[in-house]
Amino acid sequence: MQQLTYKIHLHKEEEGGYTVIVPALPGCITWGEDIEQATAMAREAIEGYIATLKDMGEPRYKWLAGTPNH
Repeated sequence: MQQLTYKIHLHKEEEGGYTVIVPALPGCITWGEDIEQATAMAREAIEGYIATLKDMGEPRYKWLAGTPNH
């Protein structure tokens, strides 16, 4: 399986911390106290998003995970 890279949008919140949105994955949003934690949470959210699609039998998970469609 190849490793894919997803762009994330980091938004600094007025009350502190960062909201992270993954534009390629609708509804994939998370949060972290600093950029390092927000980035780690985004990685976890992406992995969970793709795993959920796989568990649901959604065929596009292979494309999102970088798995060949054989």
